[in-house]
Amino acid sequence: QVQLVESGGGLVQAGGSLRLSCAASGRTFSNAAMGWFRQAPGKEREFVAAISRSYGVTNYAESVKGRFTISRDNAKNTVYLQMNSLRPEDTAVYYCAADPTPRALLASMRLSDYDYWGQGTQVTVSS
Repeated sequence: QVQLVESGGGLVQAGGSLRLSCAASGRTFSNAAMGWFRQAPGKEREFVAAISRSYGVTNYAESVKGRFTISRDNAKNTVYLQMNSLRPEDTAVYYCAADPTPRALLASMRLSDYDYWGQGTQVTVSS
């Protein structure tokens, strides 16, 4: 069982930066791939970034490549999403998720591959 709690969201002007954190409880964190997803009002939840359980394999949505960076600190049971050059279209609720299955050697971009989810943190980017 993995419990996830996101933090770090807020209101920022376009071009600004935010760093989201996701603190995980449970002993399976280091064996889990971790992902960030987001959901804007009226839209489906979409993939943002993911990091494998080891070897630092990462994947990013095309819309955030070069602007967002995912990282993890297994000693702190925490995954981060550094978001730079934010745009109004990045406005959404951001969720972290954990995939503790053998797929965790990869960094899945599929929402359905993630078994555990946090409650989300709101990110609002003003123009």
